[in-house]
Amino acid sequence: MTKPLRIVVLGYVVRCPLGGMAWHYLQFALGLARLGHEVWYLEDSEDHRWSCYNPVTHEQNKSPEYGLAFAGSVFARVGLGDRWAYHDAHTATWHGPCADDAVSICESADVFLNISGANPVRPWLKDVPCRVFIDTDPAFEQIRQLTVERRARRAAQHNAFFTFGENFGTPECAIPDDGLPWLPTRQPIVLSEWPVVARPERGMFTSVMQWDSYKEREYGGKVYGMKSKSFGDYIELPGRVEAELSLAIGSKSAPRPRLRELGWQLVDPLATTRDPWTYQAFLHSSAAEFSVAKHGYVVSRSGWFSERSAAYLASGRPVVAQDTGFGQWMRVGEGVLTFTNPDEAVKAIEAVCADYELHASAARTLAECYFDSDQVLRHLLSRAMSVSRAPACSDG
Repeated sequence: MTKPLRIVVLGYVVRCPLGGMAWHYLQFALGLARLGHEVWYLEDSEDHRWSCYNPVTHEQNKSPEYGLAFAGSVFARVGLGDRWAYHDAHTATWHGPCADDAVSICESADVFLNISGANPVRPWLKDVPCRVFIDTDPAFEQIRQLTVERRARRAAQHNAFFTFGENFGTPECAIPDDGLPWLPTRQPIVLSEWPVVARPERGMFTSVMQWDSYKEREYGGKVYGMKSKSFGDYIELPGRVEAELSLAIGSKSAPRPRLRELGWQLVDPLATTRDPWTYQAFLHSSAAEFSVAKHGYVVSRSGWFSERSAAYLASGRPVVAQDTGFGQWMRVGEGVLTFTNPDEAVKAIEAVCADYELHASAARTLAECYFDSDQVLRHLLSRAMSVSRAPACSDG
């Protein structure tokens, strides 16, 4: 790197003020700052009447009040207290400590990262030389590009494209081809923010999940479902293993009485995800993670690996995860164990319990090898700068 870049990270913290969600975007901002870049976090309300979520009242509306307070507290705690702003399109106003300078920051930026494509490309962003779209929802994102005109127009305003579906373009991968030149990337983890902590005496296999995030999709005669579609085969798992299994599970459609009846221990998802540090404490209180993936990630053999699972690994917590094909790019068998059916899930959990210290040590090693923010973000920026040689985008 010959000089620091001015980088704008576009995310989804004010509109969805939850601990795990916040970490997802914080790792990008903090990781880029660690590399010596000038980093700003900006967010846009979009134009939807339901743009902001309040996890306390469960209301979804235009008001960013709760999210702004959440963002202020979070960014201050990680040293980015003066580095963020929020654009409220409903009132045509900016909020946050750099509100007055937000437009000029964007207009003079070298790069923006539109993580999850969660922000519109407003006029003040359209001439940024390197405009990066990071797909964190592989298969589903490509189906949106193919079926939702507004989403396709937004994508066209970028000139570098990266996806967590790291198997995209390989023979085994069935992610629908939307014609965009997707390159592989993954969740960066700022390892100094995720130290290895001692295993609790009564640690469980845990996870944080949504039963249904949105409606399943169908494209090309194939159905791409949610975690609810994956979970059915494993719902009776607590009765087959000695380890205790616990979930912080969201969404109204989750069959909580049935899960409890079958031995799953359920915890309050709001208490767990109230802020980034309650979320982190929940992961640290766990012995390991047991996690299914969205059905769409599995059937497409996307190679997706959860940003949450990467944080478990960094904390020295083994991960037992449903196979999406990520073994094509990451070592599995120690630290991360995969399964494709209930019998394999049972064997994987038993293997972790039988030699916990081996798998816990391997977990951190995997995080350092594959998810270290220095490596992930340096590589992403290098490739983005090399492929983003395109004219400024038009309004869309």
